[in-house]
Amino acid sequence: MANKDYYAILGVSRRAKESEIKKSYRRLARKNHPDVNPGDKSAEERFKTIQEAYDVLSDPKKRAMYDKYGFYSENFKEPPPGQGRGFSDGFTNFTGMDFGESGQSSFRDVFAEFFGGGAARSRSAGPLKGEDIEHHLNISFLESITGLSARMVLNRNKACSACGGSGQDRSAGQQVCPRCQGSGQEAKAHGFMRFSSACRGCGGTGKIGQRCKTCSGTGNTPIEENITVRIPAGVANGYRMRVANKGNSGKNGGGAGDLYLIISVRPHEFFRREGNDIVCSVPITVTEAALGGKIEVPTINGKTLLRIPPGTQSGQKFRMRGKGAPSLRGEQVGNQIVEVRVVVPKVADERSKEILRELASLNPDNPRSSLN
Repeated sequence: MANKDYYAILGVSRRAKESEIKKSYRRLARKNHPDVNPGDKSAEERFKTIQEAYDVLSDPKKRAMYDKYGFYSENFKEPPPGQGRGFSDGFTNFTGMDFGESGQSSFRDVFAEFFGGGAARSRSAGPLKGEDIEHHLNISFLESITGLSARMVLNRNKACSACGGSGQDRSAGQQVCPRCQGSGQEAKAHGFMRFSSACRGCGGTGKIGQRCKTCSGTGNTPIEENITVRIPAGVANGYRMRVANKGNSGKNGGGAGDLYLIISVRPHEFFRREGNDIVCSVPITVTEAALGGKIEVPTINGKTLLRIPPGTQSGQKFRMRGKGAPSLRGEQVGNQIVEVRVVVPKVADERSKEILRELASLNPDNPRSSLN
């Protein structure tokens, strides 16, 4: 497993002071925040890596361990002085790792747990944040431009009120776990390496009791909650919005997870969106195209006049400044792009045909002359 260079990620030197690290972190976090880069998965991954790097380098103890070993892990405990780096009585000593009951886990699985793998973390007795949940919200095109307050019914898990989220019956007494004898840890050896992990019997608490009858030992109960969420103006299709602490409840006193709203924008019959610009197609007559004039054009804020210059060709585009979608980054509002489409009338009467023939004789230019 390759170690991450947290200093390089934050763009600071190894001798950087705490103020320099914080300043660089804030700048990079603002630049790569998911709310600033909606739908950009690479920006979201960069934000997570930046957050991880700052979490370690901003903490003196974590930073000291990282500087010494080149990594940081909640599950690693340094060996006593005089026993060398990670060795004890001829065994390599790792803490917080588990090879499974058969002792046949792969070397990759070992180091996955060594660097904070999910199996070791899930059995930890410490507070665990609840799971994040996703909810899809369907809105209209105009709602995505103007923003709205959306009311929704959210199904999620909340900490059980009967047991306080512990999953154990409070009225029943607790006993010392017979598996770990109350230590909360169980040790295993694999070859020349020795490992310790949270006890499977008690989950690392050192004590066992009866399961809570209300939640059947899960520590949480399902609820249905009515919430109102403000959707900002300018969201695009696929926008991912975070609502803090509205996910599932945590365990062992951990906080609730987050709710992530996935915005789906229904197509509009007339407008379509390209970035922050709003694009539409408007028909005009042959006379308006040839002689020019002013026409009414729909916008998201109502109709407005657009000047068509003489000699306008079909497919020509005109820009209406400030008539587009607002930017989530607080930048300038987009524009409305109007593409005109010249509609040729159906000529049925002789008088109209005569006028067109006269027009052709007065304007003999061949539009296909350049093709010869």
